[in-house]
Amino acid sequence: MFKRNGSEYMKYNIGLFNDSFPPTIDGVANTVFNYADIITKHGGQCTVVTPRYPNVIDDYDFDVLRYSSVPISKKLGYRMGNILPVKALSVLKEKKFDLIHVHAPFVSSLVANELVGFNKKKIPVVFTYHTKFDVEFEKRMKLKPFKKISTDFVKNNIKLADEVWVVSEGSVESLRNIGYTGAYRVMRNGTDFKKGKSDEKRVKKLKEFLNIEPDEIVFLFVGRMMWYKNIRLILNALHKMPNNLRYKMVFVGDGSDRPAMEQYARQLNIYDKCRFTGAIYDRERLRDYYSIGDLFLFPSTYDTSGLVVMESAACALPSVLIKRSCASEGIYHNQNGFLCEENSNSLKEVILNAIQDLDNLKQIGINAQNEIYCSWEDSVKAACKRYEEIIEEHKIKKLQQKKRKMRKLQK
Repeated sequence: MFKRNGSEYMKYNIGLFNDSFPPTIDGVANTVFNYADIITKHGGQCTVVTPRYPNVIDDYDFDVLRYSSVPISKKLGYRMGNILPVKALSVLKEKKFDLIHVHAPFVSSLVANELVGFNKKKIPVVFTYHTKFDVEFEKRMKLKPFKKISTDFVKNNIKLADEVWVVSEGSVESLRNIGYTGAYRVMRNGTDFKKGKSDEKRVKKLKEFLNIEPDEIVFLFVGRMMWYKNIRLILNALHKMPNNLRYKMVFVGDGSDRPAMEQYARQLNIYDKCRFTGAIYDRERLRDYYSIGDLFLFPSTYDTSGLVVMESAACALPSVLIKRSCASEGIYHNQNGFLCEENSNSLKEVILNAIQDLDNLKQIGINAQNEIYCSWEDSVKAACKRYEEIIEEHKIKKLQQKKRKMRKLQK
């Protein structure tokens, strides 16, 4: 996708297929948006192919092709797309994609594979494994036959790709648990945040809005307000804090478990020290929230990458993460972040040790900014460089197959 001097994009045409896209907000939808946005800004062609949502207008610089869908989860707000009819496939065929990048192993994979078959396999396909589907199936499906059917479905869709990407080394275990035994490549995600905190006036104004006193430590969590994010661990750790510790815990995000979380905070008698803000969609306003924090708490073992950790690092805000979790890759304890065991006592102790020396805490945040930060520009640039290699490799492979076929005919 980039010219060989690395300065500009080539004119390749990329199809990005995913089961979620704005207005749905999640890590994968965010990834697809940034891929499409950056590819287009640098002169490439790009089309996002995704399920239709009611009353959504796509006002982007890149094309978005939406197909019919049905709601599948009121709780999470997702919709499932229907398989495209031949007419719609004809429309996609006219796009003349050079490469298809699939980000979900369900309907998106089926649509992509239909299109590849429609084009007689002239288009190389990349698949990125974003989600721990083994954990999802274990959690949501009680009957073994359904788990096996779902696991086999995902595995078989992944196997159809020419190349499989993961966003962290830790997510490979999940990929293997699904049954995929082939090769993979680690391609890390980035953030659209530039390095640096918000203006001091904005930070002061936000603290006043949240009733945070100047001498209070600010802990922050950003993400879906769902129990599977290990938020109970945060609340239990805060409940065990010394009574004289002056702090505020700010939860940024929304989800169906949020009311239960607020109720649990009341039961623990720490609700007055918590702030539940709801979802923040404005990126600069979200940066303000990262900028008021002293310590970012992200004990999730579910996430394969943790884009919020990158956003936190952009604002020089150090994170506390669970040891050996995917989100903790690249984090070294007391150097560019903090690591704890997956229990509330360990999380409490790590937090207390971290805030004993605020100067050291700030330096660790600066280290995180310097050592683990990666922009979406750099992330997508690396992906596009690999796109170019895959496209060229695919052309060579097809040419070799054609030559072998010709030799057989000549015999």
